[in-house]
Amino acid sequence: MAVYTEVSDADLAAFLETYDIGGVRALKGIAEGVENSNFLLHTDAGEFILTLYEKRVEASSLPFFLALLDHLAERGLNCPRPVRARSGASLGHLSGRPAAIVTFLDGVCRTRPSVGDCARIGEALAKLHRDAADFKGSRANALSLSAWPQLFAPLHFCADDVEPGLAAAIAAELAFLKTSWPRDLPRGIIHADLFPDNVLFLGEEVSGLIDFYFACTDDLAYDLAICLNAWCFEPDGGFSLAKGAALFEGYQSVRRLTPAEAAALPVLVRGAALRFVLTRLIDWLNVPAGALVHPKDPLEYVRKLRFHQSIGDAKQLGFRPE
Repeated sequence: MAVYTEVSDADLAAFLETYDIGGVRALKGIAEGVENSNFLLHTDAGEFILTLYEKRVEASSLPFFLALLDHLAERGLNCPRPVRARSGASLGHLSGRPAAIVTFLDGVCRTRPSVGDCARIGEALAKLHRDAADFKGSRANALSLSAWPQLFAPLHFCADDVEPGLAAAIAAELAFLKTSWPRDLPRGIIHADLFPDNVLFLGEEVSGLIDFYFACTDDLAYDLAICLNAWCFEPDGGFSLAKGAALFEGYQSVRRLTPAEAAALPVLVRGAALRFVLTRLIDWLNVPAGALVHPKDPLEYVRKLRFHQSIGDAKQLGFRPE
């Protein structure tokens, strides 16, 4: 989440006139994240999240995202649900951007996830995969393996400004992943961005999964690889086997990994790490002037990638085969 586009009082009032949630009482920008402009919206009817879509989110994909949220909420998954205008539409336009209002979920994000948190997020991820299995929509992953060389191309001559030798290291990893990426793994709808700042907790329980705007159809185990990167490293950069084991245990309490998925994980975690190296580099080097946004450090994921390059078995990530 972030704020790139400001919203005037007049534009907001006119936008809300098309809904049955009353007038605006307050609007506050949310600085976390890097993708869309997000606001906490207080109206006569309560609290909501207002999102203006920009950057990597293609307007043609928005109906997919909003329909997926509706589908998952119907299945009982705790996620934001689109608020429909009087016309029945869940998508409108505000300040020159596609815009939507979704329900507000109580909870706070974990800045220092515990082992127990990792178990609960593994379970929540598997429930997402299960509940989305009968969703009729499909969306290609625009940030999959085939897209990474194109992402890297404009970074090739400036990556070394972030760390000497980084361009050559990325090029070598791209070559490795091109020849090593697994095929024919179980596929379905994945979240693709389930970081700690996209999960809400109330007490010890997960109260909501948010920010589905990278959701797509891809390998289910790749989603798990993203979570291993996002949840299981300690602040000092070391990988926590205990957190990895808890994440696997929580996930497999709902959905068992196939042998092929387990064997593929050492490559999948490398790909997941590189994907975020690339997109974080883009954000780091291209922050719009005056934007209320805090880009995330790409070198954090460079260090994670180097760890993954040193392992060759899912057991080193905490996976415990039966």
